[in-house]
Amino acid sequence: MDFQIQGRDTKSSARAGVITTDHGLIETPIFMPVGTAGTVKAVHQRELKDDIQAQIILGNTYHLYLRPGLDILQEAGGLHKFNNWNRPILTDSGGYQVYSLSARRKLTEEGVTFQSHIDGSRHQFTPENVMDIQRKIGADIIMAFDECTPYPCDYKYAVTSTAITHKWLDRCILRIKETTPHYGYNQTLFPIVQGSTYRDLRKLSAETIASKGADGNAIGGLSVGEPHEIMYEMTELVCSILPDDKPRYLMGVGTPANILESIALGIDMFDCVMPTRNGRNGMLFTSNGIINMRNEKWKADFSPVDENGLQFVDSQYSRAYLRHLFVAKEMLGSMIASVHNLGFYLWLVKEARKHILTGDFATWKNEITPRLMQRL
Repeated sequence: MDFQIQGRDTKSSARAGVITTDHGLIETPIFMPVGTAGTVKAVHQRELKDDIQAQIILGNTYHLYLRPGLDILQEAGGLHKFNNWNRPILTDSGGYQVYSLSARRKLTEEGVTFQSHIDGSRHQFTPENVMDIQRKIGADIIMAFDECTPYPCDYKYAVTSTAITHKWLDRCILRIKETTPHYGYNQTLFPIVQGSTYRDLRKLSAETIASKGADGNAIGGLSVGEPHEIMYEMTELVCSILPDDKPRYLMGVGTPANILESIALGIDMFDCVMPTRNGRNGMLFTSNGIINMRNEKWKADFSPVDENGLQFVDSQYSRAYLRHLFVAKEMLGSMIASVHNLGFYLWLVKEARKHILTGDFATWKNEITPRLMQRL
């Protein structure tokens, strides 16, 4: 994998670049639609490519390991062939999913033993077998196995957790060096900075991760309930330590405002379930603000969803029609909303990139952010 910075904003730490993988180029800053179980919910691959213009999508190790299972994925030739996606894929190592199963798992320095949320069967993830699983899934970018601390988290637990994440990273790196890709193209390992919301632990973790010389680095353990101001503080601190010439990925973030503020701090890559999850529940993001499509006020509003002309689906649907679909609980409403929201997020990072390259990103961000987050 290669990363080249093509431009910088003069009034912030925002930068525009391009990541080169064996499955294609990724122009940064970039938002990555979340395809947890091998599918971005309610969205066709054609829509991802043509309407949304996604350059990279995510899969998840935990979910794909359980279903459809590694044997099926290997027989198919890897996730790219299984889900018919010929552009880059990133896989999350499953650390966050195991974190969310706190009542069903046991964590030790060796790894994590957990019960499947599907059938209760017991499994173990270790740094080594998580690397092996991601080799078999076949993503272009694979994540190190880490522990995601909750918020709030007491300092003593955060110290122990961060130390375990660093030990697991060394084992991940060793396992990657001992193994080779299964499908004839390169895979790149991203370590993950942890440390909860403690500055000294974040600094220690960022320095540890930076010392590994990876081709890209991630920041985890944020956007788990902490105030946005703390998330920005931790992000700014970590970005000041991680290598400037490598892509930085802020995991699980976030709202349009979160994304723009984090780009200004030096983040290049984002993912979040918000566009699709909120879309399925009738919340649409537009260039003028946020719309709850179930509201009575849209019942006879035949104007387009985005009054500024942004259009991410084959046909432009009215607010009245979309409200009807949600009130009637028609599946098409969730599909249209998901495509629209993902298209909006990809439009947003593309606009950010354009303004970075023209040199007025900070001014544009400060103007557009309040408008994006108002409720219509």
